[in-house]
Amino acid sequence: MKKIVCTFLASAVAIGLAACGGESKASSTESSAAQPAAETKAAASGNKSDYTFEQKVAVSFGTVAGTNFKRTFDEMKDLDVDFDKELFIKSFIAAVNGAEPEFSEKDMQKALEEFGHKMQAKQIAKEKAAAENNLKLGEAFLAENAKKDGVKTTESGLQYKIINPGEGDAPSAKDTVKVNYRGTLIDGTEFDKSQEPIEFGLDHVIPGWTEGLQLLKKGGKAELYIPAKLAYGTHSPSPAIPANSVLVFEVELLDVKKAAAPGSEAK
Repeated sequence: MKKIVCTFLASAVAIGLAACGGESKASSTESSAAQPAAETKAAASGNKSDYTFEQKVAVSFGTVAGTNFKRTFDEMKDLDVDFDKELFIKSFIAAVNGAEPEFSEKDMQKALEEFGHKMQAKQIAKEKAAAENNLKLGEAFLAENAKKDGVKTTESGLQYKIINPGEGDAPSAKDTVKVNYRGTLIDGTEFDKSQEPIEFGLDHVIPGWTEGLQLLKKGGKAELYIPAKLAYGTHSPSPAIPANSVLVFEVELLDVKKAAAPGSEAK
């Protein structure tokens, strides 16, 4: 909902600037007759190279505003919101031309507030349905994946497949590790990948990583199949990772830095 409101505000700014800088140039057919012939020559000929600087600015602002609103209209369509674009365009042109609005400012504010509440409710319902569907898909994936050769399941529900166990000591939850990794959703969509080795405290990541990396030793490599409850759960950290997503990681443990023993810190 906040995204849609911001889009409207951004578009309104673009429209306002366009109205100030090129209102008389980027007009409808109804008002074009009132413009000087020199200003409408480029539009009539269809030759973009004949556009004046002011006309180019007007076209640019109009395109930005139209693109922003189209994106918003598409989002509304995804939420099954019936929006009368023709009436919107009619009201927009009337406002740009200085006509009195059909409703009072109070009535318009009330309508927009009610619209906002309805959009928010639809968005919440859509996200909830998607999260429930992701949960079912994830459970089905893990059930089938557990049957595959080499895949093991821990008590927490984490699934893993050791490709190379590595050598030496395994890290503890308090240690710092250096890894290469690639993360995908269960449909194979990649949402993240290390461009270079990354280092972090093993107790500063999602539970599935904290547990999974402790199953490896330095130089080891594994595939981790992390249930939503051991990842981000019902929270969506980014559009790339929907709520209730099972995450699949290919992880290579490059190095382990042991945590300092209690009481060994310099005083």
